[in-house]
Amino acid sequence: MKNIVVTGSSGLIGKELVEVLLSKGFKVIGIDNTPGAGTGNPNFVFVQAPIEDKDTVSKAMTDNKIDVLVHLACTVDNDFPNILTSAQEKTSAAVDKYLYKAAVTAGASDIIILSTHQIYAHQKTREPIRETSDEKPSTVYAKMKYESEKALAKAVKGASSTKAVSARICPIYTKDFTANLHARIYDPKENCSYIYGYGDYGFSFCCLYNLIDFIVGVINMGSGNYQGVYNVCDSKPILAKDIVEFERQYRKLGAVIQRNYGADAVKSAIAFGSKSAKTDYRYNDLSTVCSNISYDNTKAQRISTFRWKLSNTK
Repeated sequence: MKNIVVTGSSGLIGKELVEVLLSKGFKVIGIDNTPGAGTGNPNFVFVQAPIEDKDTVSKAMTDNKIDVLVHLACTVDNDFPNILTSAQEKTSAAVDKYLYKAAVTAGASDIIILSTHQIYAHQKTREPIRETSDEKPSTVYAKMKYESEKALAKAVKGASSTKAVSARICPIYTKDFTANLHARIYDPKENCSYIYGYGDYGFSFCCLYNLIDFIVGVINMGSGNYQGVYNVCDSKPILAKDIVEFERQYRKLGAVIQRNYGADAVKSAIAFGSKSAKTDYRYNDLSTVCSNISYDNTKAQRISTFRWKLSNTK
C-alpha cells in the first residue's frame, strides 16, 4: 500500500483527505503546525512543523519512503483570512523552492498540488473554460499558485518516474463551510445579501468531496499519462437563487435585497484595479456576476465521477 505525505493535513481539506485515505488502508504522513485528523490510527504518522521547515519536512519524506506527495499547505479557504499578504507569498515561494525537488529525491511517483481557477484570463464568450484556455493570473493568489505550478513542472522535468498533477479548483464548499458561497451573494460594504433579478445566474464551485474523490482517483491510477493540469469543479454551476435558499435553510441569512445589475457592473469595472480586487481571493467582481462563467471538468471526470453537488453535500 502507498505511503502518502499530506502537507496541511490539519486544514479544511487536509483533515477530510487524511480520514478518507486512512479508511482505504493507505499509510499517511501528515505535516502541519497543529495536530488534526488521524490521531491514534496505526497507519498515521504526524509531523508537527511549519511547511517552510525544509529540514524537518524533507526528512519526513525521506524517512518514510513516500510514494505520493499531496501538497495542501499554502492554500486558502478557512485556513487563511480573505486577504493574502506578502509574507504568505514569500512562504509559498520558499516552499516551492525545495518541496517538489525533495519529493522527487525521496522517490515520490506522484505529486499533486492545489492551484486555482483564477489563473485563467477573463472569458469573453459563453464557452466553458478548458485547460487549454488562455492564462492570465491577475490576483495575488492566482500569481502565487501559477508560480507554484511552474515550480512543480520544473522539478519533475528530468524525473521520468514522477508524475505531476495541478488541480485548478473552483471555490470549495460543504454544508458547514459556506464562506465561498456566501461571498457571491453578500456585499460587505453594505452589510447585506443581495440578488439580481430572480437569481438565475450561476457560479462555478467545487464541493470538497468532489476534490477528495479526484485526489484519491489520481492516487489510485496504476498507469497511463494522467499528469498535467485539471479543472476540478462541480459539473454544473450553482445558481445565485440556490445559494440563497441553501443559506436560508442552513444559516441565518436575513433579508436579501434586489439590486440593479447594470449600475453595479459599471462601478465594479472601475474598481477592479483596486487593492482589494488583487489581494482578496474571495473578491466578487460584479461586472462578471451575471456572465455565467463556467469551467469544463471533462478531463477530470476521466479520473473521478464528480457526484457531489449543493443538494447532497455533507
